[in-house]
Amino acid sequence: MNLTYKTGHRSDVGLVRKINEDASLAMPDSGLWVVADGMGGHSAGDVASTTVVRALGSTGLAAGLDDLTARVRDRLTQANSAIRDHAEVNQLGTIGATVVALLVAEDGARVIWSGDSRLYRLREGRLTRLTRDHTEVNQLLESGAITEAEAEVYPRRNVITRAIGVTELPDLETRDFDAAPGDIWLLCSDGLTEHLPDGDIRDLLEGADPQTACDAMVRLVLERGARDNVTLIAIAAARTPQEGAAPAQDLDEVPLEGIIGDG
Repeated sequence: MNLTYKTGHRSDVGLVRKINEDASLAMPDSGLWVVADGMGGHSAGDVASTTVVRALGSTGLAAGLDDLTARVRDRLTQANSAIRDHAEVNQLGTIGATVVALLVAEDGARVIWSGDSRLYRLREGRLTRLTRDHTEVNQLLESGAITEAEAEVYPRRNVITRAIGVTELPDLETRDFDAAPGDIWLLCSDGLTEHLPDGDIRDLLEGADPQTACDAMVRLVLERGARDNVTLIAIAAARTPQEGAAPAQDLDEVPLEGIIGDG
């Protein structure tokens, strides 16, 4: 099914950090949206996340979902090598970036991710998380070693188990799902989900313009302390108007240079 997209974006350094190590990318014509969250501090985490989105910026127009996936995987492999080279040359130790990428084509939709940046889908009032966190605490939860209550106070709850740049090859997970008119997708770094539970995210997305929703979510994160950088992209999907018919609304596209590495 042919869809058109309206995209909103917001990134903020937060109230504690001095450097924004998040970066993001929106390429509606290519069916690709990305959020990356760097780790390692200045000249490390910010370099890692920017390396990821700049590599993905060369993805171009694909023939379908599998072609787009192959291109994304190739660029993530390139970024992985570049991050590792940067760390070695500058003696920075282990640095990297989490990544979540939404891929949409006429023949389907797919999410590719590594780390704890997330993708959500809001459909008919129901918010669904389409990714699972690659974190130490989530591994323990999934294995039954700890309870949800114990996870809330687990001292290493922010330790991630996958990221681009930390292993010889990127360790990625993928999930396929259907896309439909009326869907709203949200990609975000963990700076959002640290302060906003799923219920708040649903309430702020539902019935809102994507940019209005992004602005409102970041405003609430700042009100709640914003201990980390926060970056999010909201995308509203609509049916492509039939040829000769007037479009239902003006669906803006976000230019590449306007969304990478905002501070």
